[in-house]
Amino acid sequence: MDSVRQNKVSRLIQRDLSEMFQKECKEYTEGAMLSVTAVRVSPDLSYAKVYLSIFPSALAEKTMNTLNEKNKSIRFVLGKKVGKQMRIIPELRFFVDDSLDYIDKIDQLLK
Repeated sequence: MDSVRQNKVSRLIQRDLSEMFQKECKEYTEGAMLSVTAVRVSPDLSYAKVYLSIFPSALAEKTMNTLNEKNKSIRFVLGKKVGKQMRIIPELRFFVDDSLDYIDKIDQLLK
């Protein structure tokens, strides 16, 4: 169960990362469309797990490799955006959220 502070920080990071991937960090997405589906922050606010939905799914691995390589610069840009609201910018870890693919697969099986 997350605290109120964790929820606020995760929503702030989710909103700002979504804006960054749409506007400022398009070169990191490798031509794929990214959606930040969820952010989970550790209790001490030092780590953040960022779950991304990537469309098309074929570019997921390539996009994740690029994001992991550019992790420090993404964190730096995020720090500029949320620096006034937070003292410490959490270390970002990116994960693929494949729930949409899973839903599509279940839907195909049911048909």
